[in-house]
Amino acid sequence: MDLNAIIEKMETGEQDAALTALQTYNKEKSQCFLFTAGEEEDREDGHLKERLGELVLGFLERDLQPSCQLACLETIRILSRDKKSLAPFATRHAMQILIRHAGLGQGEGVTPEIPDLEVVVEALKCLCNIVFNSDAAQEAGAELQLIAGLAERLKQCREPQWSHEVRFFDLRLTFLLTALRVDVRAQLARELRGVSLLSEALDATIGLCWPDMYEVARAGFDGCSELPLLGRQETERAMEILKILFNVTFDSNRRKVDEEEAATYRHLGAILRHCIMSTSEGEERTEEMHSHTVNLLGNLPLPCLDVLLMPKVQQGSIEYMGVNMDAVMVLLEFMEKRLGRGNKLKETLLPSLNLLTESARIHRETRKFLRMRVLPPLRDVKNRPEVGNALRNKIVRLMTHIDTDVKHCAAEFLFVLCKESVSRFIKYTGYGNAAGLLAARGLMRGGRDPGHYSEDEDSDTEEYREAKPHINPVTGRVEEEQPNPMEGMTEEQKECEAMKLVNMFDKLSREQVIQPMKIGADGKMTSLEPQELRFLARQHFGECNNSDSDSDTN
Repeated sequence: MDLNAIIEKMETGEQDAALTALQTYNKEKSQCFLFTAGEEEDREDGHLKERLGELVLGFLERDLQPSCQLACLETIRILSRDKKSLAPFATRHAMQILIRHAGLGQGEGVTPEIPDLEVVVEALKCLCNIVFNSDAAQEAGAELQLIAGLAERLKQCREPQWSHEVRFFDLRLTFLLTALRVDVRAQLARELRGVSLLSEALDATIGLCWPDMYEVARAGFDGCSELPLLGRQETERAMEILKILFNVTFDSNRRKVDEEEAATYRHLGAILRHCIMSTSEGEERTEEMHSHTVNLLGNLPLPCLDVLLMPKVQQGSIEYMGVNMDAVMVLLEFMEKRLGRGNKLKETLLPSLNLLTESARIHRETRKFLRMRVLPPLRDVKNRPEVGNALRNKIVRLMTHIDTDVKHCAAEFLFVLCKESVSRFIKYTGYGNAAGLLAARGLMRGGRDPGHYSEDEDSDTEEYREAKPHINPVTGRVEEEQPNPMEGMTEEQKECEAMKLVNMFDKLSREQVIQPMKIGADGKMTSLEPQELRFLARQHFGECNNSDSDSDTN
């Protein structure tokens, strides 16, 4: 139906005529998501859409039957997909109208006591589109305290009158506001006590009970058999809550928290442990929920991660040192699965790898368990550490990854499992792979970073002890004996070859192809000037000549 014809029907002001015209338009455009046309046609079409938007908003200010309200809101939802047609909807007045129809008004206008849920859902969809596409609408939403209205409805998470669709789009709108507006995020986190509010909503969504202070179970589940699958709708809402919590806790692991906050985060951590142990309908959906859970766990203050280890050991649990390691094992398997895919490692792998690293750093039992799984006693000394399909081999390969963040996190994980001991780190990775982290920490000369680590027993196997004198520390494996390329040369010939090499380094350095480096007194890498390189080469051969002449006179 032509836009001009629809506008004519709307301008009559008659509900029935407007309803018929809008329903026809909505049906035609229900699957329209792309808006491309010629410049002149586009400009004319844009004006008509804006006019239609203004008329529809005018209708929504009247006392309409629910079917007409719904048709008007559907039209706004369709029009708001086009960023060029947002002007009528991004004003404070328009946002007030939509907020009122969504049942989220804070004292402005009258919200029906028993709202039509279809109308509420459609208004929420409109708000999601408009807030996502318009900075002005985001500003208006913040001024109108839209987040406060959403928080009030979130408090009703256990009341039955709200459908899944209302709850879902409430959460989607909350996510958009907290993702796009820093001030709204801060308001929800502090003024509206967002972490407690959303933790309660997550608890209600999954249907939990609390056998102990920080121990969670599914309501009606005895804990002795496998957890039932989480339903599709519950999973969708749970994931939206996890995403909002990620936004509002973004800086929580970077600041000190008081006792009350720590208790709140531990309570949330216990729920997250249950999420990571739960499965949903379909492997893809389960992995998506676990991914959001891992992201959020990484935001929690480190001392609060102890809740991952708190549940009692039960039949079928993975026990290590008397501690329940089920959650740690699931996190390790999740990380290994992401590692095996090899694509977008920074986005997909690093959250779980960082979480395991920090958990191992702060919890002795976690570190020892992970070390047993990732760095078992070394037996294979014939292959390079990066060669093979064991988890250690895969992580060592990442230590030379092209992405700096990926290689740093991989190295940091193994370094923590080695209790930040340089010699042990080199033993499992080879000096060549370890050099990047050691240089960054000023540990090229060896030694150990300060840390609170317990003493472990010697893990050297008999195979390793026998091969240790023959292992090349750079490659981390036993190398075949190589012939000496300088055998049969005189000292003068050796010095000549060395100076050729120095000259080549000098040329490459002057052309800025390479930068020769040396290890400074602080253990960090510093630039090596050409004259220093020449001096070191001559000094070396001077010492060799002196030692030869001394041995000749004896």
